[in-house]
Amino acid sequence: MENKVLKVLTIGLVVLIMGCDLDQNKKLPYLGRKEINGNDTIYHTIANFRFVNQDSNFVTKETFDGQIYVADFFFTSCPTICPIMKTQMLRVYESYKDNGQVGILSHSIDPKHDTVAVLREFAGRLGVESKKWHFVTGDKEEIYKIGQTSYMVSAVEDPSEPGGFIHSGAFILVDKKRRIRGIYDGTKEDQVDRLMTDMDILLKEYE
Repeated sequence: MENKVLKVLTIGLVVLIMGCDLDQNKKLPYLGRKEINGNDTIYHTIANFRFVNQDSNFVTKETFDGQIYVADFFFTSCPTICPIMKTQMLRVYESYKDNGQVGILSHSIDPKHDTVAVLREFAGRLGVESKKWHFVTGDKEEIYKIGQTSYMVSAVEDPSEPGGFIHSGAFILVDKKRRIRGIYDGTKEDQVDRLMTDMDILLKEYE
């Protein structure tokens, strides 16, 4: 009887250890288009960009060298999903504000209204540091284009909608090589919980 109990406990322990090992070795998928070039797989990457943040500084791909980052699209006068998104992104900010390998990039889809001064005031109300969380503005067509072709989200003007725009509430997780590793609903707490779990998994890839 004791041998049977010992055997069951041993099997359970092995399964538990294997499960932990599998979880530690988990890798996130690569989202978007991919091409096979000989023995190499070329994954979809975020295109080059050049926008201006709340401090009037240019933000480019080089801004995030050595970092993973979370991107989203919003506008400061949004009366619908944006306030929820910013509450959830603040959770991400607070969790990783002291981690130099993590950044946040929020693109305004209403650059006509969301000037540098407006973005600076908006960031100030949230109480966030610009070196960690960049709110950017720029040419509207360029912002819409990078949203659709790089981040795989959409934004369109629609005067019939509250605030005059329809846009995605997605949070997009981007790795250090500008590849998309996850897309999450930024209006749902459980989805943002999963985002932060996946961020930890992604960071482990670089240890």
